[in-house]
Amino acid sequence: MARATAALTAAARALGRHRLVVAGVLLAPAGWWLLAQQGRLPAVDDGWRLACLLLLYPCLEEWCFRGGLQAWLAARRWRAGPWFGISIANLLASLLFAAAHLPTRPIALAAATLLPSLLLGAVKERYGRIGPAIGLHAYFNAGLLVDGHLL
Repeated sequence: MARATAALTAAARALGRHRLVVAGVLLAPAGWWLLAQQGRLPAVDDGWRLACLLLLYPCLEEWCFRGGLQAWLAARRWRAGPWFGISIANLLASLLFAAAHLPTRPIALAAATLLPSLLLGAVKERYGRIGPAIGLHAYFNAGLLVDGHLL
């Protein structure tokens, strides 16, 4: 009984350390469902577009927005934030991330990237590196695929 209690306590601690990632994984399907209501994104009809969606875009976007812009802003005293622990650096980088989607997405869909972007920024701040944010970003993008099409 003591071993089971110790194992559950250790699991709860581990979950607590990774709660941002767990929240993203659990909440993403609700976001995918909401985006499915729009249904205006193009099909992913070849391997190159699929590779871009799942590998290239998450790596480049996280490197630019989280590893570059957000880190640069945080180094210039934009770290603290009054909104549920979201830093001003994260907020500004996320607003620019959403704006960067405007040329290729309708306004509502570009704006819908703001909440996941804030979570990705918080994950980057929590872990101090962009690797976990890249993985979560790829997961978010993978969820947009249904039957070979973007929702």
